[in-house]
Amino acid sequence: MLYLVLSIIAIGIVTACIGWFSYRKGGSADVVQPTADCATCTGENEKCEMDCKLEAAVKEIEYFDDEELDAYKGRPADGYTDDEAGEFEYILETMRPEEVADWCRSLVMRGINLPDQVKDEAIMIINDMKR
Repeated sequence: MLYLVLSIIAIGIVTACIGWFSYRKGGSADVVQPTADCATCTGENEKCEMDCKLEAAVKEIEYFDDEELDAYKGRPADGYTDDEAGEFEYILETMRPEEVADWCRSLVMRGINLPDQVKDEAIMIINDMKR
């Protein structure tokens, strides 16, 4: 029993010495801050997705030169004519693929539902960007 107590004390002293010498040399490891942002979320990490949703909720609404779409606020996704859906499709086709997810987030924050006629194409572009 005495040997057990002495060995535990010896291990404690050795650990304290190592810690003290490391501290004196400035050997404390720098904490690495993650640089990931919502553009790097792949959808596989639920925490990343949730953080992005929370971030988007407090961010100022970003417009993609699409202010005319505010007229469709509150309209259901299946309530658009083909001409109205064409306005969304034109904007979708003129933006860069990496902007599509942010554009969809902007529409949601503005209370605008993406027309059913355009949803498949937008989802396909977003999924292609995640790969």
